[in-house]
Amino acid sequence: MNLNVLKQSFDHFVRHDDKEHKVNICFNSPSVRAFNQIRADAGWGEVDPTLAQNSLNQSLFHVCLYCDNNLAAYGRIIGDGALFYYVQDVVVKNHYQGQGLGHFIMEHIQCYLADTVCNGATVGLLSVKGKESFYQRYGYQNRDGEVLGLGMCQFY
Repeated sequence: MNLNVLKQSFDHFVRHDDKEHKVNICFNSPSVRAFNQIRADAGWGEVDPTLAQNSLNQSLFHVCLYCDNNLAAYGRIIGDGALFYYVQDVVVKNHYQGQGLGHFIMEHIQCYLADTVCNGATVGLLSVKGKESFYQRYGYQNRDGEVLGLGMCQFY
């Protein structure tokens, strides 16, 4: 399935609090303000606006779901565009969780990756604790330390 077919399939209404809301999808970077708001809603904290803008500008792919013109869900791909890709910032505002918006985000991310990634490349992600099963349905595997190690990171 290509991105245009997916986009057409998401031009629909969803139910929330007994009201229908128009959900629009776009593949442009969100504003820094919207990016920081959705991060704060997830408990991830806000990022310095200049740092956030630079990061968003360097991303390879964005997918945003707006509900009544408010960013309700977001995800992006970062990486070198050749050998390494990383699924980043897949997030749904608390108010909109449980409606399948995260699935919509991941379907678009997976479509982008299927059209872009070549054999030999690696796609990685860090899951929020307890959300691993969400990503497993898209083929992502836990690193149990047996073959590849557990993975590590450093925060500044």
